[in-house]
Amino acid sequence: MELIPTNPWPELFRHVRQSACHLEIRDAYAVPAESEPFRRFLAGEPQQEYGKRAWTDLVEETTARGVTVSRVRVVTVPHSDYHRWLLSITGSNVDAGEDIRYLPRHLVDSSEIPTDDFWIFDSQKVAFNLVDQSGKPAGAAVTTDPRITESCLAVQARLWRESIPYREYISSSVNATQ
Repeated sequence: MELIPTNPWPELFRHVRQSACHLEIRDAYAVPAESEPFRRFLAGEPQQEYGKRAWTDLVEETTARGVTVSRVRVVTVPHSDYHRWLLSITGSNVDAGEDIRYLPRHLVDSSEIPTDDFWIFDSQKVAFNLVDQSGKPAGAAVTTDPRITESCLAVQARLWRESIPYREYISSSVNATQ
């Protein structure tokens, strides 16, 4: 496994040829660029543009090459403040071409949910999202080990089948209990 301590995502995305699939399982993240927008959301202040544009540009660049970019967010209901905020801004990711789906945690056997977030690139490479003790991004651990990749692919496929597309989720009765 290769440890990449800095932001590995632009490089990984620029080399992907077919698919990039993300599984998120945490109820909150401590991404420094999100601190102020998240604070504004909690305070009921108007949202302003922030560093998310770099991400949506990367998604647009990637999907323009014919690569599918998808994500499953396993979330606790009622939603954490962080996920309430994410739900309010996820539309821009979807508009950029990312297929984002939600899966309420209580609808899945907890033994089926891994303990780490990961990306799968071209069904051949897995990049585990690393975080430090305060929950801030700390790079990625990347592997092409076929056993790890197959296991992650199976988990992602199972959770994908049970997940709900973003726009449907935000208007669904499942989400009404947030």
